[in-house]
Parts: sequence; structure tokens; C-alpha cells
Amino acid sequence: MLITHDTRCALDAVVDLVNTAPEDDTTPDGLSDVASLEEFVRGHDISDVGVLSEFDLSAVRKVRSRFAGIFAATDPRTAAGLINELVAAAGTTPRLTDHDGYDWHIHYFAPGASIADHLAADCGMALAFFVVAGEQERLRRCEAPDCRRAFVDLSRNRSRRYCDSRTCGNRLHVAAYRARRKEAAG
Repeated sequence: MLITHDTRCALDAVVDLVNTAPEDDTTPDGLSDVASLEEFVRGHDISDVGVLSEFDLSAVRKVRSRFAGIFAATDPRTAAGLINELVAAAGTTPRLTDHDGYDWHIHYFAPGASIADHLAADCGMALAFFVVAGEQERLRRCEAPDCRRAFVDLSRNRSRRYCDSRTCGNRLHVAAYRARRKEAAG
């Protein structure tokens, strides 16, 4: 599956956006205030964003929740329905652009769109490409029992199970190794 630079940027943004949601009552919201939303926008180099407000923060949190539903979808039809609703509500207006030194790419958000509509349109379309390609199962949640972070499995054989193999994957492999050693010793 060919993933263009702008699609990859949108995928990174949607994964990071979903992962800002608190996992439970003990973890903080990664989008706790307008400043954290501004930091998210800067960190993902999201263009055409004006001054952000509490209204924008609330709207982005709602979009984040809808994206989480797409990662939780168990079949392509459900994912497609959720993506269609999200993208339609954003008022998608595809247009070619070559701003800020990037080659030609497509923006799906309408000029002057809110940050929530911007994310819904661009990130929604990036996820739509996976459904269209029959690759919806690549939109996953970490399989570590104490982690439910979202990720997009871009491995060749669709075998990635953890959000980060250096943390979640390694931690589980070490625990399994120790359990085997303990069982062999005792």
C-alpha cells in the first residue's frame, strides 16, 4: 500500500490525537487545555490553523472520540460508516496545494475550516484509504494488557501487536521470559 507523505502525516496526527485521551480516571487528558492543543498543532505542523479557543478544544475532543471509535471498529463496514459520518460533518473540500516547501498534496478540509473539521477531514480520509484498500485491520490498539494505545500497523506482514515494541512489547517479552525461568526453576 502506497502511503504518501501527507497521508503519513495525517496518520501520525490521528494516532497521536487518539492517544491523548485518558486511558482511565488516573491518567491525565493529553488535551487538557488550549495550550496543549496548540502544542499538538505545532508538533504535527498542521497548516492553516488560526487562533485556537476553548470551543476548538471541545470540538477536537469530540472528533478524537469519534476517531477512537474507528480504531475500535471490528469490521470494515462499521469503520467506513464512522469515517463517512466524520468526513461528511467536516464539509470535506479536496484541493491540491504545495505550501511550505512540500510537493503537491491534497488537503481535504475547506479553506478556513476549524481545527476539528481540519483533523476530521484530513485524518478521516487517511483512515479511509485503509478501508478502501481492504486494510482496516491495520488500525489497531496495543495488545499489552495495561495499554490500549492506538497505532497503525505498517509492517509488511501485518504482524505488529504493540504500540511500541521497545516498551510494551519488550515488557511483555521480559515478563514471559521470567515466568518461564521461574517455572523451570520451581
